[in-house]
Amino acid sequence: MTLKTRRLLFMAVCLVPGLAMFMLFKLYPTIQVFYKSFYLWTGIGDKPKFIGFKNFVDMFRDDAFLLSLRNTGFLMVIVPVFTLLIALVNASILTRTKLKERGLYRTLFFFPSILSFVVIAILWSFIYHPTLGFLNSGLELTGLGQYAMPWLGDSRTVLWALAVTMIWQAAGYYMVIYMAGIDGISPDLYEAASIDGATPMKQFIHITIPMLWEIIRITIIFSINGVLSISFVIVTIMTAGGPDRHSEVVMTYLYQQAFTNSNFGYAMAIGVFVFAFSVLLSLISNKLTERGSY
Repeated sequence: MTLKTRRLLFMAVCLVPGLAMFMLFKLYPTIQVFYKSFYLWTGIGDKPKFIGFKNFVDMFRDDAFLLSLRNTGFLMVIVPVFTLLIALVNASILTRTKLKERGLYRTLFFFPSILSFVVIAILWSFIYHPTLGFLNSGLELTGLGQYAMPWLGDSRTVLWALAVTMIWQAAGYYMVIYMAGIDGISPDLYEAASIDGATPMKQFIHITIPMLWEIIRITIIFSINGVLSISFVIVTIMTAGGPDRHSEVVMTYLYQQAFTNSNFGYAMAIGVFVFAFSVLLSLISNKLTERGSY
């Protein structure tokens, strides 16, 4: 057996098991989702019935789905914008100022990112509790009791309350990414800007942001798609889609159609739409943030 053959055999032994697992548990189910989205199927054992694009047509006639799509769109805009802005500002402050407690602040801000989504949802459910929650109790103690309300039970505030929870969870993670990027910027640029009289704000706008732009572009895509995964857990535990579906998101509605209504064909059609929607948003974001496109 030649050396080249032994190398190929070694590579096959290393790659084939992982590739087989990927095809069995990732690729095949994904293909099945696209395939079964054109069928009426309860998922209980009955034979799927081909109905073409009916699931997709029904999707856009479904008021509950359209409401969940609107709520998801709101979170996919609000959460990334505030998350990345807070992360970028905190990263700049912690790297460009001489703080002895830099390590402490970095740990405190990053800590929410290592907590499970379930823990975060339960924690913030207690914070927003209408009678025992920290938020309303704090408002009462500071003389602002007139602003206390059932934050998760009011259709006007529930999405904002969920958005704050998601921002708190993710801001520290992106802050650490930005800090690593800022540490890679040459100090000579900031020194030259200081000599020319540039204020810290101007340095932030004209040096930090342009030098981090490629990293920012990547984190925009990550944060937009990340909303889909975290929103399912957060909404399921904190509000279960209430009040009156005003916090329902696409992923919770998909789960409800599949495992509550046994409408797996329709649920898979929603899954296909979510996939296409995510890809489209990523492409649009990537295009809009190209250098020279703004």
